[in-house]
Amino acid sequence: MPRCAVLHAPVQENPAVQGYTDIRAGGWIARLPASWRPCALLMRADRPIGSWLLFLPGLWGIALFAPGWGRGLWLTFLFFVGAFVMRGAGCVVNDLWDRDIDRQVERTRDRPLASGAVSPRQAVAFLALLCAIGLAVLLQLNTASIWLGVLSLAPILAYPLAKRVTDYPQLVLGFTFGWGALMGPVAAGAPLGWPVVVLYAATIAWILGYDTIYAHQDREDDALVGIRSTALKFGKRTRPFLAACYTAVILLLAAAGWLAGLSPWFHLGLLLPAVALALQVRALDIHDPALCLTLFKSNREVGLLATLAILLGRL
Repeated sequence: MPRCAVLHAPVQENPAVQGYTDIRAGGWIARLPASWRPCALLMRADRPIGSWLLFLPGLWGIALFAPGWGRGLWLTFLFFVGAFVMRGAGCVVNDLWDRDIDRQVERTRDRPLASGAVSPRQAVAFLALLCAIGLAVLLQLNTASIWLGVLSLAPILAYPLAKRVTDYPQLVLGFTFGWGALMGPVAAGAPLGWPVVVLYAATIAWILGYDTIYAHQDREDDALVGIRSTALKFGKRTRPFLAACYTAVILLLAAAGWLAGLSPWFHLGLLLPAVALALQVRALDIHDPALCLTLFKSNREVGLLATLAILLGRL
């Protein structure tokens, strides 16, 4: 890891001093060498939920199409490592784009680039390291997956710009974070047919929903600095919008399973993530940032329950 020298005071975790923030500088991050901590925070290693959410669409695809347990477990390991480092790379790209805006938003003003703990040059060097690790993982996959991995760079680079030009940057994030739903099946040897396309559509609807919840944490600050989002677009109408997104998720997952020939156990198992998503819609309070973060994080369990349903359907 390149040396990320701390140029200003280290990130604090006391909300009474800093205001609302989701940065977690304590725990295992605090036990890292001091020069490593800003890099760890830059790639959001303190908040692995993003890595989980990037990983889960690929896991769905692997669970749906892996030819056997051995191959499935190997691909799962590769996708998990790849998701961790490439989510980190995406965060670096995002923060390079947004460092001036981040200084004006309460939740993000202590991010390493915004606070000056990491310089842009150091961030670019760290980004190169993360991309090199990601490339090493990608080269373990088949040729079609490698090309899909290269193509994924386009939505990764487009997302930070989308927040400035459209009310639906969460949709662009859906295309980006859902990419694993294309790569997982292809890595497992499946063609890019209708089951894969429908699975990808399900992940896009899921991400559109849960990232709208996430965006409500910054709704007021985003409006002041000119960042656009579905949270601002729908405002008090977020609950019906979220219900529509999550209904689409379940219907599209059901369709993907049917097209892939899963057994009725899949559709029975799909009731579990359906209930979990319905509970999110019911509990949503767009005026409670901490609750929005909690609901957002609960999508890891939703993704794992959907994986369980897929595995049941292959019995």
